[in-house]
Amino acid sequence: MREYNLAVVGATGAVGRMMLTVLEERNFPVKNLRLFASVNSKGLKLPFKGEEIEVEALEETKSFKEIEIALFSAGGQRSLDYAPLFAKDGAVVIDNSSAWRMDPEVPLVVPEVNPHAVSQYKNKGIIANPNCSTIQMVVVLKPLHDFAKIKRVVVTTFQSVSGAGQKAINELEVQVRAWCKGEKIPSPQHLPQLIAFNCIPHIDTFLPNRYTKEEMKMIEETKKIMELPNLKVTATTVRVPVFYGHAESVNIETEKKITVEKAIELLSKAPGVVVLDNPEKKLYPLQIEIAGRDEVFVGRIREDFSVENGLNLWIVADNLRKGAATNAVQIAELLIEKYL
Repeated sequence: MREYNLAVVGATGAVGRMMLTVLEERNFPVKNLRLFASVNSKGLKLPFKGEEIEVEALEETKSFKEIEIALFSAGGQRSLDYAPLFAKDGAVVIDNSSAWRMDPEVPLVVPEVNPHAVSQYKNKGIIANPNCSTIQMVVVLKPLHDFAKIKRVVVTTFQSVSGAGQKAINELEVQVRAWCKGEKIPSPQHLPQLIAFNCIPHIDTFLPNRYTKEEMKMIEETKKIMELPNLKVTATTVRVPVFYGHAESVNIETEKKITVEKAIELLSKAPGVVVLDNPEKKLYPLQIEIAGRDEVFVGRIREDFSVENGLNLWIVADNLRKGAATNAVQIAELLIEKYL
């Protein structure tokens, strides 16, 4: 098997480190691996396949030639600044930020849903990795839509603090420890409100339409990935005091009726989906139990009796893995299988 020269940009962040883990777990054919981060991380060494690889300063690097695939998780501005430079030097960039997702020339890809879109990488040399909450939802929606044509989606998310980065993880831990000791809980520094023992209906900034950017990402990305520009989607995104794993309550309306039995049959056969649904045995997906898994889990499947053809779903996935790193590596696997 041919091996490829890879780069991970933003390698020292939570998602960047997970990308290294997933690349190693899936035995991606890596010939040479270069790691990039900010100048503050220059010289740090990260483990990969028994070796210690030194981190380079992105800002100090003048050429990216010979890199064939670059996995980016370095934030939107760095992606805007550097992804075109990597692409110019011959790399295909798979970007985890929101910078390129809605660019009409850049494919937005979830391999279980729209693998054919990978071919559009030739436009700009960039492939966008969707929002973590969008990824897990569309993996479940795809087989249901193929059977019954979805008309409307209503989603409320319950997103873990790891989606906001390591500083948010630390903030939750510090607040919980203070509460348990009977100490004054420190004021929030990295999240908009106190997160310990609390739910915050505010992820990213608010827009003039009173939705947050996170909510609008889910709305517009779902339409693009599923190639349904007229699909009706509305979202409420909520940060919850959970370390890893995002959960979603999803309600769909379809043109054709889907019974619970049919939905379970369709989802049980769908790639990347695991059905955990047995109310009598208290079996349903839980964030604390799916951490470290690459599949998307679905349960609490039931008909919505308030509309003619409605279905309720509870969807859970590890946001650092399938919601970010694993999906990016799966895109890279598709790329080398069919195009490179």
